[in-house]
Amino acid sequence: MRLVVDLNKCQGYAQCAFLAPDVFTMHGEESLVYNPRAGEEQRKKVARAVAACPVQAITADGLGHPDDRSAVGMSDAR
Repeated sequence: MRLVVDLNKCQGYAQCAFLAPDVFTMHGEESLVYNPRAGEEQRKKVARAVAACPVQAITADGLGHPDDRSAVGMSDAR
């Protein structure tokens, strides 16, 4: 699974760090650090973190099944 956080959109609410602390961490009060290649074992936590981001700054490729375009962070466009 590949993660991208738009750091220009991120406002430092830290919901992702709370929900998936092994993937997202806050460095100081406003700087987000994350692992762009989260492991399969983090899938559920990452899905929750993506859904919880109030500014939708997180995109996760490979989060759902290839046929499940309704998965969190997945787009219909190809």
